[in-house]
Amino acid sequence: MLKSKEGTEKGEVGFYLKALSLKSLEDVESIKEDVSNRFIVILRITPLANKDVGQLKEAVEELYQFITAIGGDIARLGEERIVLTPPGVKIWRGLV
Repeated sequence: MLKSKEGTEKGEVGFYLKALSLKSLEDVESIKEDVSNRFIVILRITPLANKDVGQLKEAVEELYQFITAIGGDIARLGEERIVLTPPGVKIWRGLV
């Protein structure tokens, strides 16, 4: 097969994009697995925020520590969402 500039075979996807809702702390492990499997995750946090703000803080802190440890990136998208990226994908934050 042909190789692209990025080193992946032609027709092979380098990363995937997935949109999810965070409904409970139990969702955190599967989100970590998705990011480890080269998914960029757009995570809607409102469902858990509406149930328990303390659990939301705990979940976001756990995800932040995980993403930082693996060399990925995490950022807030407005009031309701965060985006998590695997290593090799950085989030442009623009001019502050």
